[in-house]
Amino acid sequence: MITVQGDGPGPPPEPDPPQRRWTTPGPAVRRKLLVGALAVWAVVITGLVVFRGSGDDPAPTAAQPKASPSASDGPLTVAETYQTVLPSVVRITSTGKTGTAAGAKSMAESSTGTGVIANADGTILTAAHVIDGAVAIKITYADGTTSAAQVASADDAQDIATLTPAKLPETLVPATLGGGLQVGDDVVAIGNPLGLTASTTSGVVSGLDRTMTREKGADIAGLIQFDAAVNPGSSGGPLINDRGQVAGIVVALANPTDAGTFIGIGFAVPIGAALGAGQGDGQTPPL
Repeated sequence: MITVQGDGPGPPPEPDPPQRRWTTPGPAVRRKLLVGALAVWAVVITGLVVFRGSGDDPAPTAAQPKASPSASDGPLTVAETYQTVLPSVVRITSTGKTGTAAGAKSMAESSTGTGVIANADGTILTAAHVIDGAVAIKITYADGTTSAAQVASADDAQDIATLTPAKLPETLVPATLGGGLQVGDDVVAIGNPLGLTASTTSGVVSGLDRTMTREKGADIAGLIQFDAAVNPGSSGGPLINDRGQVAGIVVALANPTDAGTFIGIGFAVPIGAALGAGQGDGQTPPL
């Protein structure tokens, strides 16, 4: 028997391949994909930075802050000394009465001197002869404020006096007192010589432990000799060292003539002796 293919029932047809179904990922899956993408992007950026930084030209770096030098501890210039102490210097005008003969008419006589604010309560240190015989005393501060003043104490042996002003300036600036001096040290004097307000001169210490002979009163020993120019009106002013400390109070100038002008020798009472406390230590002692 011959069998012919196709005439009879053939094998069953193969089933169709299964259809793929696409679904939208949930929120958790999306977060993971986003994190992965960011991680890959970060790796790529890092690679680019490393690649660019491997060239010959170094990458610019940010400027680093540098420490600033501290203020100098060295000596002050004359200008710096003047600006430091000037607010503590005052002009003193004293008015007295004098007569030349018995029964003669008294006449007012005024004189000008200098003082320095020596304490936080406004006490002023000056030379005793500046206010000797004064009936009225007027103080003029560096800011122009004026005030009457009374003598608080006077030591004729040292030619030193202290004054108590009736009114203080709006800003009170006591000087720093103290500081011993040696021969050759730089010094600055501030005062009102010949009525020229707030004048300054500079020089050096010429000698120590000098003795000055006076027409009235006993000699004064232990004085500082200096060559910064001083003239009448400078008396009572500060003699200042190169650290801005008042090291002495100007009391006299030496002149062998009757002119009474400066020839290169001035005298000052050491600040310690003026306060009765030795040479001083750079601090402002109570008065």
